[in-house]
Amino acid sequence: MLIGYVSDEAYVGIPDVAVEFTNGRGESWAAHSRASGSIHLDLPADDYLVTLHKPGYGGKRVRLSKDARLPYHFRLLTDGLLGYVWPKWVCSGDKGEFRVHSVEQYKISLWRYGWTKEFISHHGWHDEHGPRAVMQITPDGDYSRTGVAWNKVGYLSPHHQQVVTAPQRSGLYYFHTSTLSGRSFSFPWVVAPAAPQAPVAVLASNITWNVYNNFGGRSNYIHADELPPVPTINARQELKRYQDIKHQTWGSETYAPISFDRPEPINHIDPAEQITDPIEGRAPNHVAPAEWRLLGWLEREGFAYDLYAETQLHEGMLDLARYRVLILSTHPEYWSRRMYDRVKHWVFREGGRLMYLGGNGLNCEVEIFDDHTVVCHNTAITSLWPEGMGGAESRFARRYESEANLLGVVFDPRGIMTAAPYRVEDARHWVFAGTGLRNGDQFGRKSLHMRVPGGASGHETDKISKSSPKNVHRLAKGLNPDNGGADLVIFDTPSRGMVFSVGSICWPSCLPVDDGVSRITANVLRRFLE
Repeated sequence: MLIGYVSDEAYVGIPDVAVEFTNGRGESWAAHSRASGSIHLDLPADDYLVTLHKPGYGGKRVRLSKDARLPYHFRLLTDGLLGYVWPKWVCSGDKGEFRVHSVEQYKISLWRYGWTKEFISHHGWHDEHGPRAVMQITPDGDYSRTGVAWNKVGYLSPHHQQVVTAPQRSGLYYFHTSTLSGRSFSFPWVVAPAAPQAPVAVLASNITWNVYNNFGGRSNYIHADELPPVPTINARQELKRYQDIKHQTWGSETYAPISFDRPEPINHIDPAEQITDPIEGRAPNHVAPAEWRLLGWLEREGFAYDLYAETQLHEGMLDLARYRVLILSTHPEYWSRRMYDRVKHWVFREGGRLMYLGGNGLNCEVEIFDDHTVVCHNTAITSLWPEGMGGAESRFARRYESEANLLGVVFDPRGIMTAAPYRVEDARHWVFAGTGLRNGDQFGRKSLHMRVPGGASGHETDKISKSSPKNVHRLAKGLNPDNGGADLVIFDTPSRGMVFSVGSICWPSCLPVDDGVSRITANVLRRFLE
């Protein structure tokens, strides 16, 4: 009979795992997982203690009731070094617990990521006394829904707390971990101010970080609706993402929640990496490592800012009435309706100034729950073109309204996965003051974005649409193929609010190295602060 499957943290089946079933009378049965990770064994109905072991993975014991639903999904964690802090977003003075998985002793320290990396504090070496005692244990089943719940098993001593107090200065912080054998891993911590300190608030796109994070085997791009009944063996053969000619995975009306309570390997930054170094790898170019480039640039240019997580805007912790400018960075794709309504009211009714320095933003509505999970309301669509979404401009528009009403622009797939400079269309506008640029000139050639190199307009780009405010003014246009370049736009509101949008994921990755992108952004921020 089929008892269950064994898979790793990517929901890939693990073959040749030694499995032992022992009942309360001491009787035992042995099996090994097959090529698919499946476990087949004729077992009498009973309660069992199941022991699993395979070199290269953490062994574990699981109590399996005779009433358990079969096939059961056993999960093992690959040997290595990973970690995260919980909560992932706090206010200065709050406490966070670092949760690290390692199969050898490790040390950990805290750093602040501005224009330079600033060392904050050491937090010691950790290994305990037992063998592999700092190895974490993942739950069974789909823990992309429920969280990995690290530091829950065997962390009972009140004398061995792994708690750090958030520094007083707001910003993006990173924990650095390393082992004697040379492994290293870093993970972010968003520290907001206990009370506003600067006139500018910046949002870290931590909802996007979470829904792109596939740790546990699911994200909003891999098995978005739910885990399939059988673990993966070959992704190209099995995943909807690769088997659908339109490269889509959103064919369901409902989607399982995605937990924030997981490590985020996509946000790792090498401890030796500097802010002007190219951003290597596929994922880091649109999440925290790219956002760091904006934060560092703000410090280099002398602009004080307070950093918040998007979830803190949703929770009401970010009081927009206390700020003159709000900056969105890189790829703020997933927003709740509460967040959208609050920012739109602030811009159109309270005179708020919004700088949207990213691309494909506010494109999908999410629902955030008290158990630190988020549900993406993709709906059932066949593509991100309007015809694939029933005529809507975006997933957000399909459920509410087009984000172009607030941002002035909205994403469409033209020019996707290309990058190019922008071409100036209105050089007389104050945005271009001091740049020396004329109509027809290009800027934004230099970029640290290595996934899609080529310029400041790229990766994913937004354009003016029928939902844009009537007074939206295009200042420049990206030169991407198929008329897919980003529209650089600006408009004002009746309350003297203003919105500036670049419509490109690549923009923040150009700020530290491209003079045109830097000067334009500084011009807008200075004017918005007046």
